Amino acid sequence: MKTTRRKALLGALAAPSLALLPRASLAQGAAREVRVGFTQDALTLDPANHRNRETETIIRNMHDGLLTRDAQMRIQPEIAEAITAVDPKTYDVRIRQGIRFHSGDPLTAEDIAFNIQRLVKPNAMGGQTSPRKSLLGPVEDASVRDARTVRLHMAEPWALLRAMLPFQEMVNPRQVQRVGQDGMQTRPDGCGPYKLVDWRRGEAIIMERFAEYYGGSPEIPVAGPAQVDRVIFRVLPENSSRVAALLAGEVDIINDLPPSAMRQVEASRNAQVMKVNGTRTFFVSLNLAKKPFDDVRVRRALNHALDKNVIISRVLANTATPLRGVMSPDAFGFNPDLPEYAHNLDRAKALLAEAGVAQGTEMVIDTTGATREIAEAIAALLSRTGLRVRAQVWEGAVLSPMWQNAERRKDRDMYLTSWGNGALDPSDIMVPTLKTGGRGNSAGFSNAEVDRLLDAAETEVDQEKRREGYLRAQQIVSEQAPWIFLWLPQDIYGVSRRIAGWQPQADSRINLHRVRIAG
Repeated sequence: MKTTRRKALLGALAAPSLALLPRASLAQGAAREVRVGFTQDALTLDPANHRNRETETIIRNMHDGLLTRDAQMRIQPEIAEAITAVDPKTYDVRIRQGIRFHSGDPLTAEDIAFNIQRLVKPNAMGGQTSPRKSLLGPVEDASVRDARTVRLHMAEPWALLRAMLPFQEMVNPRQVQRVGQDGMQTRPDGCGPYKLVDWRRGEAIIMERFAEYYGGSPEIPVAGPAQVDRVIFRVLPENSSRVAALLAGEVDIINDLPPSAMRQVEASRNAQVMKVNGTRTFFVSLNLAKKPFDDVRVRRALNHALDKNVIISRVLANTATPLRGVMSPDAFGFNPDLPEYAHNLDRAKALLAEAGVAQGTEMVIDTTGATREIAEAIAALLSRTGLRVRAQVWEGAVLSPMWQNAERRKDRDMYLTSWGNGALDPSDIMVPTLKTGGRGNSAGFSNAEVDRLLDAAETEVDQEKRREGYLRAQQIVSEQAPWIFLWLPQDIYGVSRRIAGWQPQADSRINLHRVRIAG
């Protein structure tokens, strides 16, 4: 990139959009530009080397996948024209013609096979195994059948294949050879609607329109190249900074709009609030390896003690759906018949007394700064039982690893956390958080029947049988109460009124493939 162009691009972070254009282009008029005020920077620009939803949100605008989801969360074809079952363990993927990477290289069947192998083969990323390997379950290999067909090979049947493929984006194997594994972190070559211009870590990621984009999914109108010239993701982690930037017209879309700021945004002339039911279940994980949480009566008492509707109303401004169990009501296999732990202080106190928990017993809820207000509200409500409950704030980089390690969490009590379920399938949330030894099983929950049901559902291709297994598993989890079941928040965005052709999605991706400037 020429020096003058680079300075112009970087200077745009604090200047009007005209400053983003090279001087030679100023006479052509202002660029059609969309800026996103975003809570986090990307961890990497390599789609195969992370497990972070915010990173994927950014990457998805530069890299397409075999499948995608529309704003209604329906699975749609993208790079793939069709995916056909050969047998329960084998699928053929037919890819579209005429797709090119940003470098100009054509996308081929060999490229798709390379990407699948890079994701699922041990040590396939320069000696490293992709952290996304488990997202493809039993997929173990891919082979080229002909110029447009790739065959996926699985170790066992897996009903979740189509639901999980939208999470995997394709890279150019020739770029991997050119820049090496380390270079892929910062020098992507995708086939999405935008290509990278510059990445200023901690500040912004700047992309510009890829004129040769094949158009994406034909099932999501309007298919074709991007309708704006460039996109900037500005890193604005502070809530107040994002809201101020939106109201000042410095950004066009902000994620994680605080409920407390909704009225301010709606009252403005240049912005509006947009909401969508999210896919992230919030809960308080209880340390089952420590007394008194090893007693189910205590766990049930804590659920009865919490009036979650008070928090939803007063803290979350009625932007969340209370949950009786693990699953979103929008998910496959959701059990609508779970009994409710109705708010009942007398019942909670009686259960605590039966379990021998003395009045004044101290308990601590671990949380991060982002959810401190919620944790403090939960602590106050639980303390009405006679317990002494308080919140303790940790850095996220410390807290999450601590609760993922049984030895390190052994002295902890409770953990306010959440888990995403972007696939809207029980496997995506129940296996990691509730199966024995699951990577997100912070409670240390272990139940042989739940394990059996979850294992059976992983390989069952009959969806009705899968549903029945998940209904029963949710019932057991509800009865055993390893968590204080909380809520499913809405994802809330502030959006400039100059933006058209975009709406939020339940999986929290900000897909700008079809965004345009209104008017």
